[in-house]
Amino acid sequence: MLVNLKEILEIGKERNIAIGMFNATGFDSLQAVVAAAEELNQPVIIAHAEVHNVYNDISLVGPAMVAMAKKAKVPVCVHLDHGTSMEMIYRALRIGFTSVMIDASALPYEENLALTKQVVEMAHAMGVSVEAELGRLVTGEAGSGEEMKNVKAEDFYTDPKEAKVFCEETGVDALAIAFGTAHGFYTAEPKLDFDVVKNVAEATGLPLVMHGGSGVSEEGFKKSIANGIRKINYYSYMSKAGYNAAKAVIESGKTSYLHDVEYAAMQAMKEDVKKAIKVFSNL
Repeated sequence: MLVNLKEILEIGKERNIAIGMFNATGFDSLQAVVAAAEELNQPVIIAHAEVHNVYNDISLVGPAMVAMAKKAKVPVCVHLDHGTSMEMIYRALRIGFTSVMIDASALPYEENLALTKQVVEMAHAMGVSVEAELGRLVTGEAGSGEEMKNVKAEDFYTDPKEAKVFCEETGVDALAIAFGTAHGFYTAEPKLDFDVVKNVAEATGLPLVMHGGSGVSEEGFKKSIANGIRKINYYSYMSKAGYNAAKAVIESGKTSYLHDVEYAAMQAMKEDVKKAIKVFSNL
């Protein structure tokens, strides 16, 4: 069942859980995520990240995402993750995505606000939800943190007062915040500032989003959810599970067919997604 972000996060609020968002970089991962959600009978968000467009263009994978969401037995939101260009946002809206993220967090505050407001006005007119970001993670969506390796993460944490004004002026449906997570693989357990989550949630009254969810401990997830996180972005460790399974099949020498490798990767990703959803949903 295809729903928008606002609708699926309302489910999270009612159940006091977080909805998992998983990037679908291809048809194998798309099948893995939807199958995992259906097996657990839990809502899910499938996403196409602009940075991943090089692997599967949105014109190809996007319609498949929408089609799978419509036929799914559980609520599914189709989301554009980290949309940084208006061109990609336009493409997602035309294809039928029910949620878009405008990521202008690297821009000065006033530019972020103005651009986000523009996207909200356009998307809301089409019944599409909008996620924005305030504050910055110390790594980019692709996992490289070179441009910020010499800065302190807390210097970029989301400010509750600023978030309140930002959300009121833009009308966004969800806000991604910075409170200690990072994109990509962790070399050490992240130190999360749950007070930031609590204070921003109270100031804005909106469902909050955790980016860089892979690698956070189960306790970290649960405390984040208890303080107001309603959407958790999870990709890196799902992808790693698929990679490890594919590598094992190749090294076994039992097949020379790519479809055997892809199928093993898909099954491994599905199981990893199920583990994540169970934690996010308190199952």
